Amino acid sequence: MSDSFPRLYARTRRFTLGTPRGFTITPDGGRVLFLRGGSGTDPVNRLLELDLDTGAERVLVDPADLGGADEDLPAEERARRERAREQAGGVVGYAVDAAVTIAVFTLSGGLYLADLESGAVRRLATPGPVIDPRLSADGARVAYVTGGALRVQEIASGADRALAEPEGAGVTYGLAEFVAAEELERLRGHWWSPDGTAILAERADDSPVQRWHIADPANPARPPVEVAYPSAGTPNATVELFVIGLDGSRVPVPFDDEYLVTAVWDRHGPLIVTMPRDQRTIRVLAVDPATGATEVIRQDTDPAWVDVVPGVPARLADGTLLWTADDGGARRLFAGDVPVTPPGLQVRDVAGVDGDTVLFRASGAEPTEIHLWTWSPAGLTPVTTEPGVHAGRLSGGTLLVARQELGSPATTVDVRRGDRRARIASLAERPRLEPRVALVRAGERELATAVLLPTGHVPGSRRLPVLMDPYGGPHAQRVLAAGRMFLEPQWFADQGFAVIIADGRGTPGRGPAFERELRHDVPGPVLEDQVDALHGVAQLYPDDLDLSRVAIKGWSFGGYLAALAVLRRPDVFHAAVAGAPVSDWRLYDTAYTERYLGHPDERPDAYERVSLLGDAEKLSRPLMLIHGLADDNVVAAHTLRLSSALLAAGRPHTVLPLSGVTHMTPQEVVAENLLHLQVDFLKKSLGIS
Repeated sequence: MSDSFPRLYARTRRFTLGTPRGFTITPDGGRVLFLRGGSGTDPVNRLLELDLDTGAERVLVDPADLGGADEDLPAEERARRERAREQAGGVVGYAVDAAVTIAVFTLSGGLYLADLESGAVRRLATPGPVIDPRLSADGARVAYVTGGALRVQEIASGADRALAEPEGAGVTYGLAEFVAAEELERLRGHWWSPDGTAILAERADDSPVQRWHIADPANPARPPVEVAYPSAGTPNATVELFVIGLDGSRVPVPFDDEYLVTAVWDRHGPLIVTMPRDQRTIRVLAVDPATGATEVIRQDTDPAWVDVVPGVPARLADGTLLWTADDGGARRLFAGDVPVTPPGLQVRDVAGVDGDTVLFRASGAEPTEIHLWTWSPAGLTPVTTEPGVHAGRLSGGTLLVARQELGSPATTVDVRRGDRRARIASLAERPRLEPRVALVRAGERELATAVLLPTGHVPGSRRLPVLMDPYGGPHAQRVLAAGRMFLEPQWFADQGFAVIIADGRGTPGRGPAFERELRHDVPGPVLEDQVDALHGVAQLYPDDLDLSRVAIKGWSFGGYLAALAVLRRPDVFHAAVAGAPVSDWRLYDTAYTERYLGHPDERPDAYERVSLLGDAEKLSRPLMLIHGLADDNVVAAHTLRLSSALLAAGRPHTVLPLSGVTHMTPQEVVAENLLHLQVDFLKKSLGIS
């Protein structure tokens, strides 16, 4: 008997297991390293290698051979994986030397080294559980963090010593602080010099950060977990940078801004990127590693905010700075001071630099598609033209392209070098349903919108209850030409709903101006656009939608939007499921919240407009609140405070607490039954038998 979709959806971690990822191409372009589980239901990643000459795959590291299939993770690694939204186990990341001859990785806090030529794997002795190991370019040394200390081990001799140790509680060296990891796209905190004689290292002191305590009510004998959480308007961690030499020297690298966005260190020297707390300016600074002196070599400002774009800064072989900036209504790639992409192309990120060739992702006139492009001094070239969502790597003249398309839930990974071709197999499970997705432009603003109807539905045969399923907030795009995005929505559609997913103002893909329209007024535009999309789709499907039965569901920002919808527009929305909703934005973190709303001391009106608590007495529709009690991102206090306000207003509602669950829901039983419980609630609320 085959598993039901909800069971398989849970077992496969949303059909992500078994998909190859984490690619590294060797400098000569002949081999590709990657991560992949043993099957579509195997949550334990292995490290593998593809030989482009033969097309053969080889397993380099299997955690089962090392006794690491069942993980016992240190708390710091669990937190890092939560920030990265990592749902798999085993080898979830690795680092290599410049020649890609050895790799280091962790399993259950242990540090391991793999010889990629012989296949030999051995554990390196360390004084404690290891976080984020990084090899020097020559492969002679590995730097890592344990107990908040940055340490270096000599590979040949095993000699191990601390380069920097925490001076007190709350201090760490070499790790990204919470805000950097959660909101600034930075998951690392130390960078080797190219010659392997020094490390640029972050020192983070979270003692100024307020302490919150996350309890486990289902297990009252367990003490609450203390977390340093910088909510809006409160102090962030103090972040400093040092160039720490293997000779014991320590050179401070001063900077004035609140946020360290990222850093790189190549043969042209170190670069760091910083932003002030209001995030309206971003600076690229060149660092003199001998003195720590910095020089601003690029600065961009925006009256609303500047965005962090992954993959930059980078440099061409001659040292020319590669950067992205908003110019002429688009996010453009710059080489030095010259924009090298046209205004009609929205750059998403930079995937890498191979000599003087830059590989990057961008969207053109169709925001639901993301394509690969290259630029070099010879010009701009499209790499992919087939509809879909693409990612890639380029090294040694070898190009890797990972493609998702609307007509299939699978990801295909093709590698090519000259006339050689190879495919890295995906072992992901087939979902046993096929998304029937129509991508349309809906409403006054022609919003990118996906419409899914039940399998077998005959257009015009009956009016279907509607389920809006948005995220709807900044930095996340739901409507993409990728079939895997619509597996869960199709299952909901097959339960008898017309499912509508709309990307409104604030979401990426349509340029900086579109994203910035929600500045200081988040609830207005995002809710207005969901209503606009609903009515726009109803015009396109006049005989298929029943607007007297409209529900909405979402998670995180989408959960906030779902609750907002039934509170402020009960004339349109008749029931809602709000998962992990941000009900009181003063409880959410500094960098994200202040970027869009401003500082709460300066813009209290914006925080009042966005809060759900003051709207509690308006509830007149069925509302289910779902929240993981172990969530350290959107803490459970959001739902508990909203529930208390609803109770005080005498408004009935449903609360589903998830014991031991964080902001993600990887637990198989939880993920499976959440689908069933949501459908049951929505059907009862809309009067569907």
